[in-house]
Amino acid sequence: MIIRIMGEGQYNVKSSLFDDLNKIDNTIVDYVQKGDEQGYKKSLAKLISMIKSKGKALDDKELVESDIIVPPSDMTLKEARDVFKGTGIFKG
Repeated sequence: MIIRIMGEGQYNVKSSLFDDLNKIDNTIVDYVQKGDEQGYKKSLAKLISMIKSKGKALDDKELVESDIIVPPSDMTLKEARDVFKGTGIFKG
């Protein structure tokens, strides 16, 4: 699956990581709903780190449609309320 991290490029990530990424995503949703900015920031950093470390960066010249778009690490908690709700960004 292709995941875009806004402002940081695209990564080809094995579908076998979906469940692990989805768990982190669900944790982010919980932190956002509770208004826990520290927990939210830490979990978003963990999500981005896992994508970068386990995925393969695509060349910037390669244009591929993204399956999932992850917001940038500097997204505020207020902004995150519009993104991380319901089932989060990983549907399933």
